[in-house]
Parts: sequence; C-alpha cells; structure tokens
Amino acid sequence: MKFRKKPIVIDAQQWFPPGDPRHDPTMLSHRKGHTVSPPDYRQSGDLYAFSEIKGHGADDIFLIRTGGPNDNVTVNPGDWIITGVNGEKYPCKPYIFEKTYEPVDSFGG
Repeated sequence: MKFRKKPIVIDAQQWFPPGDPRHDPTMLSHRKGHTVSPPDYRQSGDLYAFSEIKGHGADDIFLIRTGGPNDNVTVNPGDWIITGVNGEKYPCKPYIFEKTYEPVDSFGG
C-alpha cells in the first residue's frame, strides 16, 4: 500500500542558537522550580540548553522535550521546530522540512 500525507497546516520556526544573528530568544524555555524528583522541571515542548542541567561547557548543545519525562531530542542550528497536530513540538532537519512543507499564505489556508 502507498499513503500520502494529509494536507495539514503546521506552525514551525527555524532554530538558531544564541550568538547567531537569527537567534530568537523567545524560543528558549526558562522555568523555575522543580516538579519531579530528580529535579527536572521541563515540560513537553520546552527548548533548553544542555548546560542548564549539566553545566560546565555544554552550552552549545540544545534539547527539546518531545513527550515523556525523559524524551529529549537534540536540536541543531537551522533545524525547524514544528508544532504538530496535537500541540507536540519536535525538531525537523532543514532538508526534510524543505521536501515536506511549503509556505501557506495567510488567506489561502
């Protein structure tokens, strides 16, 4: 059997790390307090620097929480952060994004 992806509209924003002129600081999550033990206060969809949990020199590695409490995926510069049909967030490599998605004009749906 063959299948075709349903035509749905998604939200996506391209990720660039701090120091890059295209960086959008609002994409990074900053939460305070601990809700589980061991301390981890991130929620699904949070994008954060690995150095926040490990410290010492790992600030060039960024992760996104994609689902459960230990579901963290590395996000690389230029990756697209997609918000899926159920509100979930996940990274997508630029070459895959380009083959899979196209811009939607705001009036044409």
